[in-house]
Amino acid sequence: MKVKSLAILPLLFVCLSTALFAQDKNATVLTVDGEPTTIEEFENIFRKNNRDSVITQQSLDEYMELFINFKLKVKEAREAGLDTVKKFKTELDGYRAQLARPYLTDTDKLNDLMHEAYQHQTEEVRAMHILIKTDANATPADTLRAYNKTMAIRERIVKGEDFASLAKAVSEDPSAKDNGGDLGYFSAFQMVYPFEKAAYETKVNEVSMPVRTRYGYHLIYVVDKRAARGEIHAAHIVVKPKSETDGEANAQTKINEIYQKILSGESTFEDMASKFSDDPTSAKKGGELSWFGTGKMVIEFEDAAFGLKNNGDISQPFKTGFGWHIVKRLDYKPLASYEAMEKELKSKVSKDSRAEQTKKSFIDKLKKEYVYTINEIELGKLVEKADSNAFEGKLYVNKKSLDKALITMSGSTITVNEFNEYMRNRGRSKPTMTPGDFVRASANKYGEDKLLQLEDAKLEEKYTPFRLLMKEYREGILLFEMTDQMVWSKAVKDTAGLATYYESNKQNFMWPERANVVIYTCSSPDIAKKVRKMLKDGKDKSIIAGELNEESQLNLQVQEGVYAKEDNAILAKTPWQMGISADIQDNGQVVIVQFKEIIAPSVKKLDEARGMITSEFQTYLEQQWIAAMRQEHKYKVNTDVLHSIH
Repeated sequence: MKVKSLAILPLLFVCLSTALFAQDKNATVLTVDGEPTTIEEFENIFRKNNRDSVITQQSLDEYMELFINFKLKVKEAREAGLDTVKKFKTELDGYRAQLARPYLTDTDKLNDLMHEAYQHQTEEVRAMHILIKTDANATPADTLRAYNKTMAIRERIVKGEDFASLAKAVSEDPSAKDNGGDLGYFSAFQMVYPFEKAAYETKVNEVSMPVRTRYGYHLIYVVDKRAARGEIHAAHIVVKPKSETDGEANAQTKINEIYQKILSGESTFEDMASKFSDDPTSAKKGGELSWFGTGKMVIEFEDAAFGLKNNGDISQPFKTGFGWHIVKRLDYKPLASYEAMEKELKSKVSKDSRAEQTKKSFIDKLKKEYVYTINEIELGKLVEKADSNAFEGKLYVNKKSLDKALITMSGSTITVNEFNEYMRNRGRSKPTMTPGDFVRASANKYGEDKLLQLEDAKLEEKYTPFRLLMKEYREGILLFEMTDQMVWSKAVKDTAGLATYYESNKQNFMWPERANVVIYTCSSPDIAKKVRKMLKDGKDKSIIAGELNEESQLNLQVQEGVYAKEDNAILAKTPWQMGISADIQDNGQVVIVQFKEIIAPSVKKLDEARGMITSEFQTYLEQQWIAAMRQEHKYKVNTDVLHSIH
């Protein structure tokens, strides 16, 4: 038993060692001139490039060889100082700003808003509204005045006054005088977010409380809600009245005539659209329109289009403010699943006014994490003394307050003097609020910007995926620049080196056997007979084509050139011999090949294959460069750590 136990120990030790390596992300898998690379970094890159592959020791070893080359190139780029030049720093900063965005938002709030937006998209709301305008940065007094005015109008509606009539009389939305505030049906992302949210939260036949948007205060009356219609692909024919007097009747008569011709089968919808539709853009495409959903067309058009139940169905003529129409349904798709729309929803929410909510929520979390505080006493002094000069960046600051803390976060302090300098450098601002409110808002913005900068600076420390990704980008840029210098641009600029490489390797750049031919493609056997006779008589190809194509340009097609077999399908199946070939049947036509010269394989001249030779020269330069680096630098792979990946 003791012998068996001792025999098992080495195997057990290997298994335990592998397990320990696999758990230690900081274990060194590679050193280059003493600089370590952790298993975490290597595995991260390896898995990205081998997503669907089975991991074996062989695949790990093969990838490690590529990884060594990568690390050697990056090291030489750093030694050449490429990471200190302005171009590199600017490019890396640009990438970092993009990569940091997802980390500088409240992802939980973002996900909530995405799900809410999708839920809104499953339903469409028809609403009316009344707008009382007030500037987004209005003073508290002006804001209260607008709110009270809106509430007074709401009281009139609650007591029974007609919403549409009131909208025409009091709404400050210019379109209300014509439509009574009716906005038709809409869905998510078609209105500003606060308006959209309030509309979905208000029940049918009820009026909302005042809703504040950047335009002012709104009262929203919900007329109807229905399931989302999805999207439709349609074509249309429109006939517009030519004049206000007799044009209407003529337009209706014309659209009915078009409709009857389509119904009878005398003409197709597409043909009628191209000939008679007064929409020139869609007429060119047989009346075809882009995909559309609710809110993209006038209500009458949408109702007619979505009323068609099957692809190919055609509506009866109907009238809109643009004229008389006929619509044909081409295709339809219902609202996609949340999973299918997730990427699109994320993009829209991030660009929508909803994004302000994710930013605010994120900043509120940071304020708690970094124990963010504002010294209200010192800020109050600045607010109290503020006048119109504040909009010029000039504050009245007591000298005794300059070094006092205005904002603190995570142990760091922003002094009153720092804020004063910020305001001075900010320059002139448009007065949209009281001077005191402007100073307070500026202090809050400055503090929150600094808070975001603090978090931004800690992203590598807090988030391993971000740190690894930034390292990938940093080293990727260096790799590109160094490879460009040592390989790509060098191969193009070093004409002498290219010529030397060509002379040493010219046998690798050969023309295959080629033939100088004239190919006659004849529409019929009769034309082929005439071609043969004219060739026998010694006539030139241009004369042959001219005579035989007098009646029809389709009788004979002539093609001349120097080709290898792989360049031309006809030559690939034709015996090569000087003179005129036998008839070749091809796709209902007869082909005759006149072989004028058969050219033996030969070496390509440098100018004839410069692109291919340059590419091969680049490969050669890279191989030489890698060999030199492997000689110059010391590197070592820890295979036990490497093979712990599974």
